[in-house]
Order: sequence, then C-alpha cells, then structure tokens
Amino acid sequence: MKFPYGISDFDSLITEKYHYVDCTDHIPLLEEAGKQLLFLRPRRFGKSLLLSMLGNYYDLNRADRFGQLFGGLAIGKNPTAEHNRYFVLKWDFSEVSPIGDGEEIKRNLYSYVNDRISAFSNYYRETLPDSIRLDPQDALSSFRSLPVAVQKAGYPLYLLIEEYDNFSNELMMGHRATEESRYQALLSGEGCMKALFKTIKAAAGGRGLGKVFITGVSPVAMSDLTSAYNVAKHLPAGPVQ
Repeated sequence: MKFPYGISDFDSLITEKYHYVDCTDHIPLLEEAGKQLLFLRPRRFGKSLLLSMLGNYYDLNRADRFGQLFGGLAIGKNPTAEHNRYFVLKWDFSEVSPIGDGEEIKRNLYSYVNDRISAFSNYYRETLPDSIRLDPQDALSSFRSLPVAVQKAGYPLYLLIEEYDNFSNELMMGHRATEESRYQALLSGEGCMKALFKTIKAAAGGRGLGKVFITGVSPVAMSDLTSAYNVAKHLPAGPVQ
C-alpha cells in the first residue's frame, strides 16, 4: 500500500494508486449546504487535497476522465447532477507574499489574481466563446469580466480559494505596529482584500459565479471581512472530515 504523504494533488494520488480515504460521499452534503462555503480547519488537515478533489469533480474539462478518477469511489457510483458542469478557478493565497507595505502587498495579491485568471483563460480557451479581458492594472476588473465570459459559454464558475487567510495571518503574527497597520490596510475600509471579496460577493449574486468554497485556518480575517463578504456559510465539524 502506497501512502500519499505530502501529496495533495487528487489526480496524481488516484492515477498513481496511492491510498485514499474516500470522502467523496460528502459531496452531496456540500451541495445541500449552500453555494458559498467556508471550511476552517487546522493545518495538515487535508484541506488542499479536498479542494483538489472538488476541482477534479466539478471541472468540465475533466468530464472525459470522470470514470478514471472517480469510478472506484463512492461518488462515482452515484454522482450528483453537477459533476463536471463548472468552469473551475482556484486561488491559493499562500502563494501571495506578505512582504512590503500595504501597496506592495496589494500589488502582490492583484498580480497573483491576474496570473491565475490568465492561466484559467488558457486552460479553457477551447470552451470559452470570448477571451477574458485581462486588465494588468486592475485585477478586480479582470475578475469582473470572467463571469460574463463563462455565462456566454453556458456553464457557471466555481471559485476555490485555498488558505484565504494565509498572508493576513503572517501579518498578525508579527505583533508589531507596522504589521498591524499593514493588516488593517488589507482588511479595513477599502483595503485590497476587502475590495476583492466585495467583488466576489457581487459576482455570486446571479452574475455567473455559481459556487465558492473557501478554506483557511482562522475565522479572524473573515470576521474582519464580514461587511464585504457576509454570505459564506461556515461548515462545522461533521460534513467533511
């Protein structure tokens, strides 16, 4: 038996025949729970693998591999109607550098968002009727154009956000006035994180963003974002372990 220590890519885990603790029977419960979900768990809990599994399950580009990836799992025997019916966009905020002042962190975050949207556009170029309008100066504008494009293709967007609080937690851990001021610049007023989540909330209001699944460690940053993003349902212990 091959144990997948440190492997968080679902495709590799299944195709290379590593041991997998099947939690796919929880997918119907997640669909029933809501369209915008927040999953907070400790580090090393398996959140990255969970997101990878969900991405493979819902990605319309992987429909031809559904049997290979899920045929031997619980959900493969009784799939939901939503499998492989979404464009999937994933952000991993652990890749965003917390170094620099508020403006530099904003540039880091928005540059990352633009990079991921560009990769998304390339990945789905055969399915999207229109190319995504990428604005190198304004990542929020780039993101707003994305649901418009996917609506024309006839499929909704599923946004997966991994470690939403990673770089904000790095700032909180500093316990110095400079870190506190940079943290406030991110999440208070018109901070870049707050502005980004406002845009996500608006896109989920019938504008093409069908589902959002967010993972993280702490509720603190989400609490500070509440006025901008007060629509996510926190998943308590139980639905996914």
